[in-house]
Amino acid sequence: MGEPMASAVFLRAAVALTGRFPALAGIDLDVAPGEIVVLEGPNGAGKTSVLRACAGLLPVTGGEALILGHDLRRHPAAVRRHVGMLGHAAALYDELSVVENVRFAVRAAGAAVDGIDPALDRLGLVGRLRRTTVARLSAGQRRRVALAVLVARRPLLWLLDEPHAALDADARTLLGEVVTEASTDGATVLLASHEPEASLPLADRVVSLAGGRTVGERSLSRRGPDSAPVEMAPADLAPVETAVADTATASPVPFVVGDVHVA
Repeated sequence: MGEPMASAVFLRAAVALTGRFPALAGIDLDVAPGEIVVLEGPNGAGKTSVLRACAGLLPVTGGEALILGHDLRRHPAAVRRHVGMLGHAAALYDELSVVENVRFAVRAAGAAVDGIDPALDRLGLVGRLRRTTVARLSAGQRRRVALAVLVARRPLLWLLDEPHAALDADARTLLGEVVTEASTDGATVLLASHEPEASLPLADRVVSLAGGRTVGERSLSRRGPDSAPVEMAPADLAPVETAVADTATASPVPFVVGDVHVA
């Protein structure tokens, strides 16, 4: 194995535009592997833009942007196999059943299918519910299906945009457990939320945004004094050149389970 990767997410003076508007206006953000970081700030602060940029959905046009060792400015598609994003709305196929949706998303992303059944069990999607079409599900159940995709795929970077939306108290508790388990297994989590009472108990650190920039941060020491930092070696990731070649020759890989699918 090579040297452990210092940062899972590294943005330095990063700029990203939405049209002519600077959605990110020189943001600095450094997230360690295995860390859970909550992004806070008012509407328009840049929280969703950070997540979309890290997913390769929003082009970074200035500064530095390294995600899982990949340079987003040079190879934005290279991170897609290693990143999972949950947006505001679960982008699922209404005519497919719960299990069919999860199986399709996992296979399309090139992930192993042996994690599907455990993921469905973990999210409480059991019995007849697995065979129910998504069109018949409540908003909270749809959210659970989208989360099951992430759990089954095991991405190295989780990007969660208002993940507590539409979830009842029990489902919120379950979400917290799932996110913590992912971090313990080595995944890095970036979570944008307007609900501090739900998100802060999960966090190692909170980063405050305003106007597309970082304006403050504080540590919450979730892990406690005896916890060792999680290390991730570059050898655990596909090389940039290989990942870029794969995206040029393989079938499109939907990797976002909220708002949109990206090829």
